[in-house]
Amino acid sequence: MFFVLRRPEVRLVLTSGTLLYVELVLLRWIPANVTYIGFFSNFLLMASFLGIGIGILLGRRFAGVAWSPFPGLLLLVVGLIQSAKLDVQFRASDEIFFGLAESHAADTNFVVLPLVFVLVAAVMAALALPLGSLLRAMPPLRAYALDIVGSIGGIALFTGLSVLSSQPPVWFGILALLLGGLALARRMTRFTLVNAAFVLATCALVMGATASGDLWSPYYRISVQRPAGSDATISVNGIPHQAMHAVQRDQPAAEPFYDQIYEWFPGRRFGHALVVGAGSGTDTAYALANKVESIDAVEIDPRILELGEREHPDHPYSDPRVREHVDDGRAFLRSSPDRYDLIVFALPDSLTLVSTSANVRLESFLFTREAFASARDHLAPNGVFVLYNYYRQPWLLAKIEGMLSDVFETAPLVREYNAPIGSAAVLAASPTALPVSGQASLASAATPGERPSAATDDWPFLYLRDRNIAPYYLLALAFVVLIAGIATLLAARLVAAPVAAFSPHFFLLGTAFLLLETRSLTIFSLLFGTTWTVNAMAFAAILVSVLLAIGVNAVARPPRLLLYSGLGITLLVAFLLPPSALLFEPAWLRYVAAAVIAFAPVFFANLVFTASFRETRTADMAFASNLIGAMIGGVLEYAALITGYQALLFIVASMYAAAYLAGSRVRLFADRRLVAPEPA
Repeated sequence: MFFVLRRPEVRLVLTSGTLLYVELVLLRWIPANVTYIGFFSNFLLMASFLGIGIGILLGRRFAGVAWSPFPGLLLLVVGLIQSAKLDVQFRASDEIFFGLAESHAADTNFVVLPLVFVLVAAVMAALALPLGSLLRAMPPLRAYALDIVGSIGGIALFTGLSVLSSQPPVWFGILALLLGGLALARRMTRFTLVNAAFVLATCALVMGATASGDLWSPYYRISVQRPAGSDATISVNGIPHQAMHAVQRDQPAAEPFYDQIYEWFPGRRFGHALVVGAGSGTDTAYALANKVESIDAVEIDPRILELGEREHPDHPYSDPRVREHVDDGRAFLRSSPDRYDLIVFALPDSLTLVSTSANVRLESFLFTREAFASARDHLAPNGVFVLYNYYRQPWLLAKIEGMLSDVFETAPLVREYNAPIGSAAVLAASPTALPVSGQASLASAATPGERPSAATDDWPFLYLRDRNIAPYYLLALAFVVLIAGIATLLAARLVAAPVAAFSPHFFLLGTAFLLLETRSLTIFSLLFGTTWTVNAMAFAAILVSVLLAIGVNAVARPPRLLLYSGLGITLLVAFLLPPSALLFEPAWLRYVAAAVIAFAPVFFANLVFTASFRETRTADMAFASNLIGAMIGGVLEYAALITGYQALLFIVASMYAAAYLAGSRVRLFADRRLVAPEPA
């Protein structure tokens, strides 16, 4: 068995799988323990790319050492996050981060995001040290294929753990087993026991922190507070999120917006209702108390829904009039054939991003003009569409009012309330004119020219006032680029490699591909929902397309010009057919069309990369250049805050054009300037 583990092919698969598994664990565990970092988890992904790239480079000097710094660094990171109060805090008037108003714990911790970025990069670099020599130990295409197989295995493993709702002790325990396999593959040394002690100490720290009884969903660490004599409340990732209010029939609602729609229409019976963002059940309970005859309750987080089933004092989900759906609200609207007398968007604000590569939140595609139009199209002739939340900033309320006015071609009803965490409001719109009671006003007094930019499927940033990149983003991104530059120069100096050994060609390919991948994942989130399963399947599909591209280049040698021409054509088609053109039924046909149009550029991009990678004689340097380029692609993704996601295709096309030009002259700098050492 040890002989099999020590084969370079097996070690490469195991190393790649462990790298991706650790990346996914850190991307789930750190945001759950560092308050508010879930809004910036794409910085953790950039740190992972940078760390792996630097680790491959440093591996030219340190891959053969008998000890690994990874277990000690992992223990340092886990211990620091568990023991110190590391929180991220951003307060801005032009962008809203839900939950920030409820806590001041992180007001002065401005260095947390850079610190976590450096720590994650260091951990991933330490684990990636052996990867470079393994990539050089066999033909490049074979090595790349095995790397992708390992990556798919890492994704499958963590996805399976998410399906089982496992907790961090299980994640880190399995990591210990993977590290044990890597240790056996590299032969036992006196340092193996030391590393094992570090890993066991890490697992003990995680187990101690998990003893609090928190639940783990695919999106959050969920904590439930049950104060005596008060309603139970739910916090996610340490941030107050929702409460399980009991309906008091003879008393005002716990929050005034729960009853507002029924007060606007006294005596009206809503036959069929849809509640999006049903959560733990309070909105559904109030609908039942107001004699709604049947309800579709849609909630994206299965664990929060289960909490409502068990613990809500009114047990609304046990009522036969209620049908539960674990789904993304936009995806449910697209697939549902029903029409509703009442559609409620019930405080569906999330505290995390859809994926680690994009700035799209779980509910972003629920609050666009196109989403409001979808809700309108699912209303019965006299149906009513209702939204309510703590909107915190006047411009956010004005933005939503303007979008409703545009979509419904009539001013919505609006009721504002004073609230401890900023203004709360209820808005109601209908295809037919709504009566205005004494408690309601029409849309805001802002003129159309003064309205904030409307959110669309291409620019799904409801909580951003206008198309701009905030100064704190620019500062953080500048820090990322600075750290990447310094780390690359220092690593090159340590291994005595000339900076020119980095390939501009592979660097540009990495930058372009990350942008293309991000856009593809965003499109799939729009077309099929922002659930974690859609994101995992889309990412796995991208990796499978890499394997297909490797197979094509292994059996044939298509001309470079042909590959780049195919890539250019598919990018043009993707630009001319925006995602909105793919929002049709049936779902299987939409999937086929989306796979062809969205993933055809990804497939050709992989053909381009694998064709170049096949020819390199220094696979480690090419791979490191590509990963560091991908990190820069993560920086450029923030351009979508100004341009939207469709326009990113222009940046992608320009990057691939530059890569084509660089490919003929400087692609093989590393091959000419470095002599590859003997395979490990």
